[in-house]
Amino acid sequence: MNILYWLIVFVLLVIAFAIIIPPLWKKRAIEAADSDQRNIKIAQDRANDLKRQLESGALTHAQYDEQYAELELTLGDDLDIEQNTVNNSSQGRWAVPVVLILLPLCSLLIYSLIGEPDALRKEQLQQAQRAEKPPINVNAMVAGLAARLEKEPNNAEGWVMLGRSYKYLKKYPLAVDAFDKAYALLGENPEVMLHYADALAMANQGKLAGKATELIFKALEKQPNNETGLWLAGMAKAEIGSFAQAMQYWRKLETLLAPGSDSYRELQRLISAVQGQTTEVSKAVSINVQVSMDNSLKSISPTDTVFIYAKALTGPPMPLAIVRKQVADLPMTVTLNDAMAMMPAMKLSNFKQVKVMARISKSGNAMQQKGDFIGAVELDLAKNNNVVIVIDKEI
Repeated sequence: MNILYWLIVFVLLVIAFAIIIPPLWKKRAIEAADSDQRNIKIAQDRANDLKRQLESGALTHAQYDEQYAELELTLGDDLDIEQNTVNNSSQGRWAVPVVLILLPLCSLLIYSLIGEPDALRKEQLQQAQRAEKPPINVNAMVAGLAARLEKEPNNAEGWVMLGRSYKYLKKYPLAVDAFDKAYALLGENPEVMLHYADALAMANQGKLAGKATELIFKALEKQPNNETGLWLAGMAKAEIGSFAQAMQYWRKLETLLAPGSDSYRELQRLISAVQGQTTEVSKAVSINVQVSMDNSLKSISPTDTVFIYAKALTGPPMPLAIVRKQVADLPMTVTLNDAMAMMPAMKLSNFKQVKVMARISKSGNAMQQKGDFIGAVELDLAKNNNVVIVIDKEI
């Protein structure tokens, strides 16, 4: 055992003996003579009192004799008790060796049964282990995982783990790259797509517009009740001012969350924040667009992308509303409205004159490129909201 432990035990025993032993060992002789004289003096005073009562007539001779006899008996008993006390005054010493032996033995026995003799040693070992064990270096672990994945590029689960780790470290561009690799390996896995979308948004200052939104709604097509997907879908719609649609996703999510949970309370705060901003779709500006393709166009694949959008006739080139389809869907009719705005301030209802366009893109790029095919019509929204477009020109 630890030396410190035994030192503490020894000090405590010495203190205990210092308190207990002196009263047992000390012989306190009782002065018998002084005690006898005191008792005799008390008896004499009592006798004189009885005599005065007899002389005054307070006591009869019979009562006097009776009480005087009792006084003598009492005095005799007191003197006898004092004598016995003197004779037994040193009998407490026998307890001293008993205490000296039994107290340490009993203490050690009880401690061995209910104590933990190695507690100090264990604590010291634990402290030493904690001192020797270096703190976990998360950055080093993540760097190690990244290095391993460079040698195992087809480890899809590893890329997902790396992406989550980079998100934890708030290294969002690196998280995007990791989830992109996982997405390429696993395909349209809803969980991976939602992680990917979240990382894209965080890398883009929290904005979900663009590829992040596309991934979110693809994931919801596969898992309509995915809680994360519903949450992000509502955020994506709220971001572009489509509060009514955002509320639809969040109301559905509300039925899936446990009432009283942290997520439920956070959702309630979001719903309260946008309730006053809900836009009625019936009041929003919309354009009905009928799109077809000229039969003379060649080298068009049914899987080529078709973008149908409207932008301000004079003003920023950003689309006010956009729909993405495929050539196989032609001819078709679509509706462009305020709910499709990419930014709340860039809505159809904010402009009187717009240019409505339909474009076939072989690359699928939202930016107009050489080799794309296009059709366009200018429109005054105050007069008309129906338009027919024929895609017939090559850029």
